[in-house]
Amino acid sequence: MTPVLPLLPLRDIVVFPYMVSPLFVGRTMSINALSEAMHEEDKYIFLATQTSPGDDNPGPDDINRTGTVAKVLQMLRLPDGTVKTVVEGKHRARIVRFVDNHSFFQVQLELIAEPELDDSRKVAYFKNTIDSFKEYAELHKNISTETVDKISAIIDPVQLLYTTASQFSFKTGENQKLLETESIEERLSLLIELIKQETVILQTDQQIKGRIKKQMEQSQKNYYLNEQIRAIKKEMGDDEAEEDELQELEERIREKELSEEATEKVWQEFKKLKRMTPMSAEATVTRNYIDWILSLPWNEYSETSEDIDTAETILDEDHYGLERPKERILEYLAVQALVKKIKGPILCLVGPPGVGKTSLAKSVARATEREFVRLSLGGVRDEAEIRGHRRTYIGAMPGKILQSLRKAGVNNPVFCLDEIDKMSMDFRGDPSAALLEVLDPEQNYAFNDHYIDMDYDLSNILFITTANTLPDIPLPLQDRMEIIRLPGYTEYEKHKIAEQFLIPKQTGQNGLDAEQVRFSKNAVLMIIRNYTREAGVRSLERQIASVCRKIARKIAKKESDGTINVDTRSIQKYLGPLQYRKSQVEEKDQVGIVIGLAWTQFGGELLFVESAIMAGKGDFRVTGKLGDVMQESARAAISYVRSRVGQFNIDPQFYENMDIHVHVPEGATPKDGPSAGIAMCTSIISTLAKLPVRKNVAMTGEITLRGRVLPIGGLKEKILAAHRGGIDKVLIPKENEKDLKEIPASITRHLEIVPVEHMDEVIAHSIIMDEGISLYKNPEQFRMHMPEADRARAMLTNH
Repeated sequence: MTPVLPLLPLRDIVVFPYMVSPLFVGRTMSINALSEAMHEEDKYIFLATQTSPGDDNPGPDDINRTGTVAKVLQMLRLPDGTVKTVVEGKHRARIVRFVDNHSFFQVQLELIAEPELDDSRKVAYFKNTIDSFKEYAELHKNISTETVDKISAIIDPVQLLYTTASQFSFKTGENQKLLETESIEERLSLLIELIKQETVILQTDQQIKGRIKKQMEQSQKNYYLNEQIRAIKKEMGDDEAEEDELQELEERIREKELSEEATEKVWQEFKKLKRMTPMSAEATVTRNYIDWILSLPWNEYSETSEDIDTAETILDEDHYGLERPKERILEYLAVQALVKKIKGPILCLVGPPGVGKTSLAKSVARATEREFVRLSLGGVRDEAEIRGHRRTYIGAMPGKILQSLRKAGVNNPVFCLDEIDKMSMDFRGDPSAALLEVLDPEQNYAFNDHYIDMDYDLSNILFITTANTLPDIPLPLQDRMEIIRLPGYTEYEKHKIAEQFLIPKQTGQNGLDAEQVRFSKNAVLMIIRNYTREAGVRSLERQIASVCRKIARKIAKKESDGTINVDTRSIQKYLGPLQYRKSQVEEKDQVGIVIGLAWTQFGGELLFVESAIMAGKGDFRVTGKLGDVMQESARAAISYVRSRVGQFNIDPQFYENMDIHVHVPEGATPKDGPSAGIAMCTSIISTLAKLPVRKNVAMTGEITLRGRVLPIGGLKEKILAAHRGGIDKVLIPKENEKDLKEIPASITRHLEIVPVEHMDEVIAHSIIMDEGISLYKNPEQFRMHMPEADRARAMLTNH
């Protein structure tokens, strides 16, 4: 049988018998061939594959001679002029000749008969083919079990061959070979070989994917995603922006003047950055590191003033008093002007709150025309706050020192380390130990921050530290600083500060001017004495501000048109009842009551010591919330009295039949220190001898068991307290006589200050022994230590 059928050339597909396949047809001759087939009753068409898929106008020589007779099941014309058709392969056939036809290819065919296969070989080939397909289907997840079952149920070898082959995407040449080969055995052998090849390829592919999946870490995933993002950005035109950023960064590196070590390091990091993907975590860390290096002021310096007279004028404008700190600062400026290069001194200003430590540091910056940087160390307990974190940590940053310099923008500012005594330590390290390198002029030229990990020069910085109490600063840190004490202001100094600084400042801040409000001198002194208790002037400023606000309210309500004078009568109206009472001297000389002098962080205070004796068994008691040191001073005083009982006119058995009670009033206030030793001893002697103590004498000094008077601290504050309290005479240790030069002459001229070395001198100046009454059994011993006026009066009495 040699039928004549229309021919449909196929580009890159081979249609097998028993195979249903959709085809899209666009060439005119092919559409005509389909149309011809559709007009025939059986709708047969011959399908043959082109030898060259890219040929749009193939000739007879460009078409394979062996193909498949197929039946057109469906034909659909699409809007774009192409045709979609579904065909089903029926028989293999071979072209005998081409029939002349200008509208489409038409060929005379020869149907190819399928040879028989003996049963034994048929079973073997069937088994091998089905087993190979099942092995492949187990690896290929898209082949369903229904398909496997369907193929396994086929009994015809040709149908098995072509139904199985249709499940694979073999190359066109291999499919054509499966169609052309005559022998069914050869075709089945070829199919089994191709299936096994596909199985091996699939196994290898899955092994590679599994190995890659196991080896793929988070960074590799990020790299893959970043490459996709980068490709998307490139399509959107954003990739150019990243290149511009790198160019800009490179220009910044070239323009920045760095140290030799920093230059080498930053170029290394920049080269690494260029090789990284921009969105990776490591690139972000490297970029931040380079930004930090470039933002630090390695060689940027501000021009400083070396004019000593101008600096002195500015310091005097900003602060009243504080002569010693000003003197030291001016010395530094003078040396700098002469030497041009000096290792920055480390000044430590120690004093109570509100005395102007931080503001003095600001004034130093203004006087030297430097930038001012302030770093509060209160509560800092992590060494990394000073030295920074290492770059291995997420969110790592340099320490506060370099952060502050970055803000300042220059490498020679005035750097104020505030509240250096408030640092603490925990398991994360000791920040005070990290400051040892920062504040050592011999080391800070090569300060190494953990984040930057390079030497940075801090030697051009003028460091000023502040603290309230010196004992809270570690000794190694104290050793690296020059300690300058700011002891607190006198009443006179506070009045001057209020008059020159605080009142003009607060009147201006509250919308007032000098013509609207005037403070009298007595009103300011009343605020200082009765509404504040401090060494500094912060509370004083708050009270003045309170008065100004009340006056501003009156003016705003138009209750006053003229000048408002603030005097002592109006102070209580503005500020309410008196908050503090001034320590009052007793009205008359009394037995057992002695005035001591105490130092507090708010300044000096009068400290009254009282003693009483009563019948008992020799108990000795001290009260008034006294600390251990003060209690030991009291015991030393009673031991001294007992050791001198043979020389004093007192009951020699007092420690057996009397109880002694020493009390320091204001029991809610803690008190400690050895400086009340001579006051407690005088009070005990006065009580036992029943001799009164002079009401206008105050004293301070530590006592030993032998009666020696040892030096004390805080003399200036204590003398000021005595002056405020209306004391006429102050007894101080002989060794503290050198400290009197720090006390203003305006204070010392109103006081009789007597240096003493022994308790006998204290007794002679404080206990009254007139009219033949003497504490000593040997009066001459007493006269040796009497004041000259009292000694002359005693001699006249004896004569």
